[in-house]
Amino acid sequence: MCLNTKNRIVAVHRCHVGSLAASIVHPREVFKSAILNNAMSIIVSHQHPSGDTTPSREDIEVTRRLIEAGKVLGIEVLDHLIVNAHAEYTSLKEKGYL
Repeated sequence: MCLNTKNRIVAVHRCHVGSLAASIVHPREVFKSAILNNAMSIIVSHQHPSGDTTPSREDIEVTRRLIEAGKVLGIEVLDHLIVNAHAEYTSLKEKGYL
């Protein structure tokens, strides 16, 4: 989700669809929509098909890479949510990873 200076959503973009067990996430794809929509910040999310919303080591590493890329671009990563099909989620910000 791309947000403006008032934290209002200005765009929602799906940047990648992964396989059942993995997904390659590159910051340039994540921030492309944010740049094109003049976003001040973003909230990223992805689904764990297993239903377990516990962040993996890879989830945490990707989040850290996105935060660093966002600093360079001037686009803050507000949160990274992991969701499942049962409307459950885990916020990496709430877990202290942001």
